[in-house]
Amino acid sequence: MQIIKNTTDFFLDGSYCVAIGKFDGIHKGHQYLLKCIEEYRKDGYKIAVFTFDPSPSAFFSNDEYKGLTTLDEKRRIFEKLGVDVLVEYPLNKNTARVSPEDFIEDILINKMNVRCVVCGTDFSFGDKGRGNVELLKAYGKAKGFEVRVCEKVKCDGIEISSSLIRKEVESGEMELVTKHIGAYYSFTGIVVTGRQLGRRLGMPTVNIIPSKDKLLPPFGVYEAVVSYAGSHFKGITNVGVKPTVTDECRPVVETYIFDFDEDIYGKEIIVNLVSMVRSEKKFDSVDELKAQIKDDISFVRNNTRL
Repeated sequence: MQIIKNTTDFFLDGSYCVAIGKFDGIHKGHQYLLKCIEEYRKDGYKIAVFTFDPSPSAFFSNDEYKGLTTLDEKRRIFEKLGVDVLVEYPLNKNTARVSPEDFIEDILINKMNVRCVVCGTDFSFGDKGRGNVELLKAYGKAKGFEVRVCEKVKCDGIEISSSLIRKEVESGEMELVTKHIGAYYSFTGIVVTGRQLGRRLGMPTVNIIPSKDKLLPPFGVYEAVVSYAGSHFKGITNVGVKPTVTDECRPVVETYIFDFDEDIYGKEIIVNLVSMVRSEKKFDSVDELKAQIKDDISFVRNNTRL
């Protein structure tokens, strides 16, 4: 997959069908949109995805915005889904002021050689979001490109959206998150050396540092599946700051992998959260912490949802 980033000066050679959106979480609604665009391969079109970096939600937010998927995670998913070209268009004060008409003319037509655009029903673009599906369709009719508008995907009568899934993650409702994304909510990272407390307690753990751009669920203990080197292992994960053993405020994703004894420091793993077991708690002693961890492990082993 070709990635075009950090530039507004590019040109795509060939005929392209383009999917446009924020794609935060790349949930089932996004996946349906990408499935729709894939159908145009039979007409000889290449498949491109257009999105902004940073995302409009992050750029226009007054707070430090955290996404459901990091930039690297999005790239991996798009590549896995067979996207030919990913355009991460720089979003700044100048590009945010581009008019909807110039967005269509300069970016879609002149730069991306678009033959078809696929988007959602609520798609907006250009300065202050003034562009909409109706304007895009009018330009498409005049300039000779097709516009396909995909309806929202529903689950149990509820429209799936990134904002819905964000609320579910923030509430620790990981089963619903999995249902609406179509995959586990996960953290990808390189295993780093921790304080070795788990090893001293007879329950060695692996630690990864979550990206500062990644939305965290409530601090606590989770049933987990760890993906490593093409294999998958059950385990239990603590997302939080380990208040019993440290005063540091840096969040860590710490996992005890069941029946696993490989040395994987410096290796990349993916920690998938299945369900929340309990909230994070500060214990009066390490012995109390050890007893609780054993109870957590026993609970997950005996009540696994896998």
